[in-house]
Amino acid sequence: MDVTATVEHQIEAANASARRPVVFIHGLWLLPSSWDRWAAVFAENGYAPVSPGWPDDPETVEEANAHPEVFAGKSVGDVADHYSEVISRLHRKPAIIGHSFGGLLTMIVAGRGLAAASVAIDSAPFRGVLPLPFSALKASSPVLGNPFNRHKAIPLTYDQFRFAFASAVSEEEAQQLYKEFAVPASGEPLFQAAAANLNPWTEAKADYHNPDRGPLLIIEGIGDNTSPPAINRAAYKLQSQNPGITEIASIENRGHSITIDSGWREVCDTALTFIRRFA
Repeated sequence: MDVTATVEHQIEAANASARRPVVFIHGLWLLPSSWDRWAAVFAENGYAPVSPGWPDDPETVEEANAHPEVFAGKSVGDVADHYSEVISRLHRKPAIIGHSFGGLLTMIVAGRGLAAASVAIDSAPFRGVLPLPFSALKASSPVLGNPFNRHKAIPLTYDQFRFAFASAVSEEEAQQLYKEFAVPASGEPLFQAAAANLNPWTEAKADYHNPDRGPLLIIEGIGDNTSPPAINRAAYKLQSQNPGITEIASIENRGHSITIDSGWREVCDTALTFIRRFA
């Protein structure tokens, strides 16, 4: 079953049930399958999981690495609109959980008033988030280091993945995560996020003033090179201007692989506890 058919089935199942949908949004260099274990936990706890891909996402890591060109040219705005359209087909307002650029997309979609509650994990920065730690720049350098990468799909080498994602796990686990999860990614979103504070018309922005944003939890991994605490705390400071509930949770000794590595369940349970309070 391909990704599109799977999502159609998930939407139909959510609408046919009395369960609250939970929409999972993955980030760059991952596929929707990175959420499979999370979806199972939320289903066991009475939710209806929906895990859409970005537009044109392949079904498997093998297919993605064989055809990297399908990822090219996807912008933050394209993907945010795609998820908004998926959510519009749900009969009940969902909870939304996103990681990395999926965290940014979660905040964008929540800022459109589409979330009953939301969780953004190790999020990419949006307009107004000013810190640019060296480690974040280094993690992004495989894309940002060449301006011609903007409209391409860029894979990570193992060493690049080790620094950007798997910096807080063992060498053995890092190798396994790279083999199991890593796929190419669109260069466009990274260039958009990097220039967000220089471009008043950027798509990498979130409406954190909208009173319909709903409760928001930001989860940060202490030890993340790609989305260090400085970025997440700056996002939290801006999002706290919202009249709704805004909280932040820190997970010690965790890198950017926080949602897929051997410690994923602690992060999943943190998100689930927050979602259950409000949705």
